[in-house]
Amino acid sequence: MITGKTTVVGIMGDPVEHSLSPPMHNAAFQELKLDYVYVPFHVKRGNLALAMEGARKMGIKGLNLTIPHKIEVINYLDEVDEVAKLIGAVNTVNFTDDLVTGYNTDGIGAVKAIEEVRSIKNKKIIIIGAGGAARAISFQLLLSGAGEVLIANRTREKACILADNLNEISATSVGCLGLDDELTLELEDTDVLINTTPIGMHPHEDDEPLVTADMMHPDLVVNDIVYNPLETGLLREADKAGAIKVPGTKMLIYQGMEAFRIWTGKTPQLETFETVLMKELNR
Repeated sequence: MITGKTTVVGIMGDPVEHSLSPPMHNAAFQELKLDYVYVPFHVKRGNLALAMEGARKMGIKGLNLTIPHKIEVINYLDEVDEVAKLIGAVNTVNFTDDLVTGYNTDGIGAVKAIEEVRSIKNKKIIIIGAGGAARAISFQLLLSGAGEVLIANRTREKACILADNLNEISATSVGCLGLDDELTLELEDTDVLINTTPIGMHPHEDDEPLVTADMMHPDLVVNDIVYNPLETGLLREADKAGAIKVPGTKMLIYQGMEAFRIWTGKTPQLETFETVLMKELNR
């Protein structure tokens, strides 16, 4: 039951009605008997400053931020975690009595998802895409001990800009590629492939994947951060190659669990988040 004592957390975005975070978090609050509720807030572009001030004044405990607010929100925070500062985007905010702090849990979510099947320490990793998700994941990979990171993008120049940013903060080898024969060659001895582009996302499930089975090897871990559909074209290609698949639902679960921990100090059960998420996606 929600009362005047219930702690409020939520998500701000535009749009936000599609968010799968409320059912996952609310199920975990119920299981752990925490008097919390997770609410979606539709905050249109241009209204974030007022919304953040309102959240502060109303005593909201925590927020997730999604498109288009992840970068702008930094302007309204007292502190930004070092990882979020490097990434240049915040997806989780924690409110205390006198401080509002921003974090980015996307990269942690991706690393934990991959490490269910393989440690990324000293491994060669190729990331497809050079946008916000690629940036968050690549910084976290470097901080987690990856041996080599290559950014592959249709516009090679954009991949090289991200690689240069990464090289500024790490001694790890970071390079850039186009989506051509060079990518095919590099994949031969790659340990982990991560797709951060929206290729294959609903309603474009029939898009041709950027990497096909003939470019993969059986020991390759293939992670697609797209989670709708559950089985993307890239993951079907991984099946054909006998490669190891990591679906996008895993990153979504782990990044949410990390936000939950930041707000409550408690770690929810993976199974709780996963069961609720799969139920929602299969509706």
